[in-house]
Amino acid sequence: MDRGTVGSAQSGRLLVEVRNEGNSAVVTPAGELDHHTADLLREPLEACLAKGLARLVIDCTRLEFCDSTGLNVLLGARLKAEAAGGGVHLAGMQPVVARVFEITGADAVFTVHDTLADALADDPPKAGGSDGSGGSAGSAGSPESS
Repeated sequence: MDRGTVGSAQSGRLLVEVRNEGNSAVVTPAGELDHHTADLLREPLEACLAKGLARLVIDCTRLEFCDSTGLNVLLGARLKAEAAGGGVHLAGMQPVVARVFEITGADAVFTVHDTLADALADDPPKAGGSDGSGGSAGSAGSPESS
């Protein structure tokens, strides 16, 4: 079985691409996520977490199918990401995939966004004020306390 590389993995029915966007790793599975292809998604997700990228955005716009094994991969990644202080965000789910999440109730444990742009807009700025927002270092209080 061709495991590919962390940047791009494929096995006929599933291609997985990974890129960084701000504080997030954007993981794009394309094709069918099932018991035959689940490791092709699990491995890049675990690699992202191992690199310290705890905010995982799964771009589901090209995901055509997801069975219970695929769902379990995403649930496992969610637990690991949350333990590292992050989370898993799902974006742009096709109706057939969204239905699996609705039926199982998994949509209630993930942050679900209509689009990838929405998921990335929800990305908090990197620590240190290097986001160009003009924020200043100082007390850890809320912005209203100044």
